[in-house]
Amino acid sequence: MSHPNNTSADNNQQQAGYAGQRWLVEERDACGVGFIATLESVPSHEIVTKALSALTCLEHRGGCSADQDSGDGSGLMTAIPWELLHQWAGEQGIQMPSSEQVGVGMVFLPQDNSVIEKIRPVVADLLQKEGLSLLGWRQVPVYEQVLGVQARENQPQIEQLIVASEHLRGDELERHLYLARKRIEKAVIGNGSLVIGNQEESAQLPITHDQLPISDFYICSFSSRTIVYKGMVRAAVLGEFYADLKNPAYKSPFAVYHRRFSTNTMPKWPLAQPMRLLGHNGEINTLLGNINWMVAREADLAHPIWEGRLNDLKPIVNVDNSDSATLDNVLELLVRSGRSPMEALTIMVPEAYKNQPELDAHPEIVDFYEYYSGIQEPWDGPALLVFGDGKKVGATLDRNGLRPARYCVTRDRYIIVASEAGVVDIPEAEIVEKGRLGPGCAIAVDLETKEVLKNWEIKQRVAARFPYGEWLKQRQKLETQSLLENPQLDAQTLLRHQTAFGYTAEDVEMVIEEMAASGKEPTYCMGDDIPLAVLSSRPHLLYDYFKQRFAQVTNPAIDPLREKLVMSLSMYLGEKGNLLEAKPEYARVLQLDSPVLSDTDLEQIRNLESRTATISTLFEIAAGPDGLAEAVRNLCAQATELVQNGTKILVLSDRSPLAPLDKGGTRGGGAVSGDTTYIPPLLAVGAVHHHLIRQNVRMKVSLVVDTAQCWSTHHFGCLIGYGASAVCPYLALESVRHWWSNSKTQSLMERGKIAKITVSQAQKNFRKAVEDGLLKILSKMGISLLSSYQAAQIFEAIGIGSDLLNLGFKGTASRVGGLSVRELANEVLSFHQKAFPELTLKKLENFGFVAYRPGGEYHMNSPEMSKALHKAVSAAKSERLQIEEQNPGSNLKSNQSEISNQKSDIPGYDHYEVYQKYLQGRPVTALRDLLEFKSDRSPIPLEEVESAEAIMKRFCTGGMSLGALSPEAHETLAIAMNRIGGKSNSGEGGEDPLRFKILDDVDENGKSPTFPHLKGLRNGDTASSAIKQVASGRFGVTPEYLMSAQQLEIKIAQGAKPGEGGQLPGTKVSPYIAMLRRSKPGVTLISPPPHHDIYSIEDLAQLIFDLHQINPKAGVSVKLVAEVGIGTIAAGVAKANADIIQISGHDGGTGASPLSSIKHAGSPWELGLTEVHRVLMENELRDRVILRVDGGIKTGHDVLMGAVMGAEEFGFGSIAMIAEGCIMARICHTNNCPVGVATQQEQLRKRFTGIPEHVVNFFYFIAEEVRCVLARLGYRSINEVVGRADLLTRRDVQLTKTGALNLDCLLSLPDTRENRDWLNHETVHSNGPVLDDELLADLNLQVAIAGNTQYHRTVRIVNTDRTVGARLAGEIASKYGNKGFAGHITLNFIGSAGQSFGAFNLPGMTLILEGEANDYVGKGMHGGEIIIKPPAEATYHSWENAIAGNTCLYGATGGTLFAAGIAGERFAVRNSQAAAVIEGAGDHCCEYMTGGVIVVLGKVGRNVGAGMTGGLAYFLDEDDSFSSKVNREIVKIQRVITPVGEQQLKDLIEAFSERTGSQKAKDILANWSAYLPKFWQVVPPSEANSPEANPEIAAQKVLSTVQ
Repeated sequence: MSHPNNTSADNNQQQAGYAGQRWLVEERDACGVGFIATLESVPSHEIVTKALSALTCLEHRGGCSADQDSGDGSGLMTAIPWELLHQWAGEQGIQMPSSEQVGVGMVFLPQDNSVIEKIRPVVADLLQKEGLSLLGWRQVPVYEQVLGVQARENQPQIEQLIVASEHLRGDELERHLYLARKRIEKAVIGNGSLVIGNQEESAQLPITHDQLPISDFYICSFSSRTIVYKGMVRAAVLGEFYADLKNPAYKSPFAVYHRRFSTNTMPKWPLAQPMRLLGHNGEINTLLGNINWMVAREADLAHPIWEGRLNDLKPIVNVDNSDSATLDNVLELLVRSGRSPMEALTIMVPEAYKNQPELDAHPEIVDFYEYYSGIQEPWDGPALLVFGDGKKVGATLDRNGLRPARYCVTRDRYIIVASEAGVVDIPEAEIVEKGRLGPGCAIAVDLETKEVLKNWEIKQRVAARFPYGEWLKQRQKLETQSLLENPQLDAQTLLRHQTAFGYTAEDVEMVIEEMAASGKEPTYCMGDDIPLAVLSSRPHLLYDYFKQRFAQVTNPAIDPLREKLVMSLSMYLGEKGNLLEAKPEYARVLQLDSPVLSDTDLEQIRNLESRTATISTLFEIAAGPDGLAEAVRNLCAQATELVQNGTKILVLSDRSPLAPLDKGGTRGGGAVSGDTTYIPPLLAVGAVHHHLIRQNVRMKVSLVVDTAQCWSTHHFGCLIGYGASAVCPYLALESVRHWWSNSKTQSLMERGKIAKITVSQAQKNFRKAVEDGLLKILSKMGISLLSSYQAAQIFEAIGIGSDLLNLGFKGTASRVGGLSVRELANEVLSFHQKAFPELTLKKLENFGFVAYRPGGEYHMNSPEMSKALHKAVSAAKSERLQIEEQNPGSNLKSNQSEISNQKSDIPGYDHYEVYQKYLQGRPVTALRDLLEFKSDRSPIPLEEVESAEAIMKRFCTGGMSLGALSPEAHETLAIAMNRIGGKSNSGEGGEDPLRFKILDDVDENGKSPTFPHLKGLRNGDTASSAIKQVASGRFGVTPEYLMSAQQLEIKIAQGAKPGEGGQLPGTKVSPYIAMLRRSKPGVTLISPPPHHDIYSIEDLAQLIFDLHQINPKAGVSVKLVAEVGIGTIAAGVAKANADIIQISGHDGGTGASPLSSIKHAGSPWELGLTEVHRVLMENELRDRVILRVDGGIKTGHDVLMGAVMGAEEFGFGSIAMIAEGCIMARICHTNNCPVGVATQQEQLRKRFTGIPEHVVNFFYFIAEEVRCVLARLGYRSINEVVGRADLLTRRDVQLTKTGALNLDCLLSLPDTRENRDWLNHETVHSNGPVLDDELLADLNLQVAIAGNTQYHRTVRIVNTDRTVGARLAGEIASKYGNKGFAGHITLNFIGSAGQSFGAFNLPGMTLILEGEANDYVGKGMHGGEIIIKPPAEATYHSWENAIAGNTCLYGATGGTLFAAGIAGERFAVRNSQAAAVIEGAGDHCCEYMTGGVIVVLGKVGRNVGAGMTGGLAYFLDEDDSFSSKVNREIVKIQRVITPVGEQQLKDLIEAFSERTGSQKAKDILANWSAYLPKFWQVVPPSEANSPEANPEIAAQKVLSTVQ
């Protein structure tokens, strides 16, 4: 029988499909969090006071609603304040028993007192049945005047429920309070029946569910030890709102505090944290899978401690709850079942133990992790978790460690842990230790034994509870089997099966054969421009209707290239044990290192596990299209029967008996033939998975899919994402064997055209490509482990109807509905009918789904379209010249205004109309093609519509980098956009400062000595891109670059490859490109998938703050890619102070991307834009941001479609390139562009024929078309129609596949016909008062800047002073550029610096900090010095303590950093030219470094030098542990073997010693000969022949590193 919460999603599934879970489409959050505790025996009010102070210092990590006052949430968890409650009891005349017998609940009640009075007797009755007596309800004193408007409107009545037990104490009382709370919640919220033992008692309320929505009743905590005070308030308001917190009688030995930043803003008091046991600041990316698996586990949960009462606790989780609440629900179950919070979290959120050298000494901890890896899939992404149960309080970081966690320990036995250093003011002399948690690390305080427990001690105690190592001896592992070497099918049979299962020539030749030959996924370019699968007239595989979701902003993507050590593809087959008890038999599972199985692997599984059964997914076609649904039902019934009879591994197979290895008791056998066809494997596995959950047997079996229809990485991702543990792609492997055996392939190998490999290696290559592709799919969602991805359903369906969704994909968002089961059956049969009964094909068809071909699938960017556009933009020039000859002195602008009332008179417009009509006549390709305009007004004359010039100011080009594009193409776009008042986008890679000047040297032929390679120039032109992009690689981001911008764009994701990084092949890194990017010529450059300073929404807010700080005049835009849930993300971005939000569609172009990403990630911009506009309007945030849209926009009609859906500005990418000469050869990634648009080859660049005027003409045509459509609609400006979806209606078009698409999500936007105030935007948002403004207000500093003189000042600093120095740097850069300042400014800071200290520092600036710093020190630093050292009164050793946070020197392009202490993760990531000396660092040091010199005088974490392609690094290794921590994929390590290298190292250490007074440095220098042999030098290939690294190279010059 299914559980009640299994149906929660069903209520939202209408004919249109399913909009998505509440946590996906309404709420995301990230936050600042921490705890403070004392080991003193007496609780104190001081703890509470300090916690409130710390909370206030984390205010910038929180968010506020649209009213700017209602906080997204703040809260404290403390011990119950018994003294305060005893005072209350005395005042009420209540005799309070001993506190050991008392429980206290913090309850949010409805505002309606009549409803409350109906709740109270129900609560009292249930308490009595639980053996608890009600002592009273205490009204919590609050001061509601301090609340914001929205928070006050939603304010609950807050009371405390005081209960007592006569016999229960301690943990037993906690369990009964837990049971009581769950029963009360079900009675009040669920209005259902309650179960005690075997007796059912009705406890239904005399009120209906409709009268009590969930948000109206919520129990924050119910415990005999802890209590939670929280609300939708800002941090500073929490203590003012709750009078108790300021009461001296409120005492506690600990406090957990939390400040929330929610991406949504409708106040929801229960969502504030801490929850009942924890608070955290990440986002659980695997949530739907975790929920589904927890629901599946409920049937198997058992523990003697509950004495048959577990049903009272169910459902444990609810699909509509937030990720934090769900994690807390499961943690609470484990803790109340007898585990400590540390053990429970170590099970749920394990570290990356497989690549951790420090665990070599702790095999028992590894055994613990291995044991539970077969039972509990990890909850991936929670970041920093802080927990407390009244006995212990602590914190742990997840495996990726993407959020900071700093702690300090004081002499008077305080322990403070927080997201930032400096949140509690502690005299430095009182501090005995300053530390940081690394990835997977924990710290805890045992309040009973008064111990501070560190990471390994915690885990050793947890692991020692049971002999896990002994138990694991029962575990079997699938060893690699030899692969089949000969084809098993003849060529004709292979072709027949490939045809029946939907293979095309492109699938075999571009995907399977490429993966077999190279071991890599195929790369392609220029995006996806064919119709969506549901709109196409051609048959598509079911997989094509599913789009991969991806992380953006609220949690980052992971880097599968350079951080693979935290990832794993291991899977486990067999029954999963009861989570609540540890037993030896639960170790008996079969471990797979890879989910990709060969035929022989599958045979071996059947041999190792006798309880393996196979069900055929074939069915008779005689039943016609209706037979598919019945076949799925039969399949599910067979699966249930087999599992109930003891099957542990269930193979779902569409294999024909003609193929080998069809063993294992196949049921329902048969073959794909004229009489039988197949259930699509994705539907088969999804349906069986969900059916077994409903039957309460899912945990007893693993599903393996044995299928012909799986070859792309996306196919594997879908199958595993919907429940498969492993996949055997037997026909794909057979295709590989045939390819290898083919004489053509053998000839290519013999001639060296492709690598010479064996047939086994070809199959291994295919498997490797799939495995790497799976890692990429996982990583783009921020998921580390395939076991967490399994059944997580991280997809959006586009074109799947509700009956099909419910049959196999329950819980998947499908907003527009689509195919029914019957319609899917027709599509399956259309494949089948090509192969049976007669195969008429001689070879596989090529439908042109990837590459355009005549007669194939429609491509928007076709040769015909390109030719039409080229003719239009060039014809306009010649016709304009004729006009100018006839009208001397005329120009385009004046001429345009003269003839604007006659569109046919605009030069070249008749040619543009050919282009326009070609696109208008296209088949239905995008969702907007299903719509047309309907006006509510009469047409108006064209001359009444705003001018083309005004419209063009709304146009932008896409973020195409210089590097992907040639200089000619890049500069031509910039010049053209500047001419029309639009905005070009630099893309990633920087710009030559030469481009920032206005041209005044252009001759009569349009040539300029400044840009001799360009044609068609004019005086007054500038090639500076108005929008300067800040992407994850930070290439070319310097202060001068940032100050040259009108807008600064943060590219979170790219439409063609969302969730992935960029790559510039080495062939495109010319000396000029390398100069701009501060890298090495010829060396491939990779932009990481995540921004390493954006791991959460508050991190994005910090980067926005950074950019506003350096250039307060430039608006900051954030580029997102459409996916379900983007509305809530955009709400967070708006609250994070962005000025513009850009929504990109999935069909955007790209210079290079994996083909599967181009095809299968991201959603149409129509869905993304309307969702964002709707959510921002509903949350009263729309006025905060301008919305821009891009992705396949090609006409004025497209522009207005975007406008009525909510866009105010419009981006043009590929089409702008076509306008300047691109012919869509689609070989951008090869550097061989035949027309010089996308190449760095000099000879090819000379072929570039584009001129700015061609691009100008194109945009004039677009603007004129917009004017014409507006005139027909009766509107005078774009502004009047923005957000007016009421001007749209459905077109009368018939789709081939379905008539069931529902476009309400596009058409049902908020009514904005009357109130248009939300279109009034602030020009650029302000950071508010900042320390830099105080500094710049000093006249002496202004004099020093203006006169290039000296300046010195000492300033106090606190952690809320962020990005200090950046505005000063911007001021200098605006006057002098990057290098021109000849003065010197020295600022001495004392205290704890906030994030981004010294960001964008310039030469001539020295920032000295006596104290400590947080994350992002020296971000984008270009010169000068940053010096950080402990205060003189510090008594601890600097080299043993943390002094700086994560991601320091990110994207630095110069300067020097000296820090006397330990830094966090990713030190010097993407450093280009800076030098630094520190005394220790975390994981991923020197990641993606392309230049500079780094010296580390202490221990480091794992993955040193990953992706490091330039620069040198030196590491002191005093315990011989360093070599195991280096990523050797690119770099080598050696001792310091050259005099030049030795001198470089010594010079830096001497400078470090002088600047910081480091005792460690002094000791090294005093014993140089002893220490030098202990240093390792990390050397990338580009530095192998440098004098610092190679003794054979004559030392011509010592690299200068100290300024």
